[in-house]
Amino acid sequence: MLATGTLTGAPAQAADKVTRTAECQGDWLPGTPTAEDVMKGEISLVGLPAYKLGKSIDWAASPYRNRSWEFVFQSLRWMGTLVVEYENTGERRYLDRATEIAEDWVAGNKYGAKGTPSYVWKDHPVSLRTQPLLCLSRHVDASWLKDSLATHAKLLSNPSLYKKGHNHGIDQDIALMGIGCRYGRKDWASLASRRLTGTVKLDVDAQGALMEQAPRYAVYVYGRLQVAMTNMKACGRKVPGEIAERAEALKDFIAHATMPNGFMVPIGDGSAETEPKMETGTPKQEVKTYRAGYVFGRTAWGKPESAYYSIRFGPGMKFHGHEDHLGVTYYAQGRDILMDGGFHSYEKSSYRYWTLSPEAHNVPTVVGAKFRPRTASKLVDTSYGKDRQAFKLTDKAYGVSRTRSVLVNHGEDLMAVLDTASGGKKVSTIWRFAPSLKVVSNSGGKVVLADGKFKVTLLQFSSCDQVGGQKVERGGRLGWVSPTYLSKQATNVVVSPAAKSLLTVIVPGTDSPKVSCSGGKVTVDGVSFSAGLI
Repeated sequence: MLATGTLTGAPAQAADKVTRTAECQGDWLPGTPTAEDVMKGEISLVGLPAYKLGKSIDWAASPYRNRSWEFVFQSLRWMGTLVVEYENTGERRYLDRATEIAEDWVAGNKYGAKGTPSYVWKDHPVSLRTQPLLCLSRHVDASWLKDSLATHAKLLSNPSLYKKGHNHGIDQDIALMGIGCRYGRKDWASLASRRLTGTVKLDVDAQGALMEQAPRYAVYVYGRLQVAMTNMKACGRKVPGEIAERAEALKDFIAHATMPNGFMVPIGDGSAETEPKMETGTPKQEVKTYRAGYVFGRTAWGKPESAYYSIRFGPGMKFHGHEDHLGVTYYAQGRDILMDGGFHSYEKSSYRYWTLSPEAHNVPTVVGAKFRPRTASKLVDTSYGKDRQAFKLTDKAYGVSRTRSVLVNHGEDLMAVLDTASGGKKVSTIWRFAPSLKVVSNSGGKVVLADGKFKVTLLQFSSCDQVGGQKVERGGRLGWVSPTYLSKQATNVVVSPAAKSLLTVIVPGTDSPKVSCSGGKVTVDGVSFSAGLI
């Protein structure tokens, strides 16, 4: 058994007999930079402009003051592209430069040393950095590299640093398993296997829903679980049934969270440009309710023109979630209609914190009441039909009960939403439309938006009386959306007047729907439903 600070490995591969290794092959490499970019000394990370490394690398560099850039820079995966290129081509210059970079990093970033930035040894850079260092270890037999991997393993196995129930924890387990298997440390490999089972059970529920409150992370977690299971088998270990079952169940969740345009619905820390690019299969149901706090529904599978909606409820905000409870999104007739504020970045900026707030989502607010962060909400009633579904949700995020009922009609597309609050309190609602939709009229409780010939109408009622006085904001405090990383676009947000009861009807595809409301029944272009929705 090896001591923590001492590792031994197989002899380094001769340069003229390069073989491809399991540690170096796979999908762990980033899309950018390429090996040639790194050889030229220019690296582009997280979509930001290329940074010139130079021959002597400044390991404290943070050219964009961007936390994600710093973490990816310190992960050294960009260095790993050189080792992979060496395996693929046999050209020694790639391995030499990779070794030079890694040795310089190890010398300049000793754990706990004065001058080493604290984020260098945070859990995620540590776990992600393990892969390129393990890859390098297949071709470089050096004490500095073995000692560094031992330090990584010591931190990865520290229970106080372990991120249980989170994708970071999965990455920590993959990394510790990798070091343990590479150097015959069964204690490390066994610990990683035990922890992984517990983390997966917390991170992915029995329905297959990701518990991190941002569906796009389900794609990442699914991919990492495939890596974890492959590595366990390669290490001669049996994959626990619960890990395999929940990884499989994730595919259905990803499918339901993917809109008809092929992109995932941007809920929580998820941008509108996330495309799963994986085979999920076609679920049996068009509508799915997840106890983790999601309703996903569509008209039909495999049709880009299908209507699609999402509704949020469930446990209070955590991990990658936003304060979006009772919020909805709506996609119809091949386009986004109602959108969330989106995900901008993980930077500690006022705008980032605004994107987390209720004001960045399509939610009801209780007038004159203070919002209580991280409040859970409940789905209390449902009504399923092939051409129509309805749901009722409630919480006490403002100290009193606020209740929202949502009805979605298919074929003749429309969404209707009823909002109320207890104790005689008034409610107001926020509706964020896609940036391409511009306001063409706003009068008497009817707001019409258009993108060329396409029109969408918003109508609002209180006890069947049409309610006017909607305010439209584009830019300013509310009128923003971040469809992609680090982007910020002005968009139209409709804010309702305050009322004890607000019924909002969204009708895509027209600027002149025929609407009537009487006797507790609403009719829109021949489609009738209860004014109470459910």
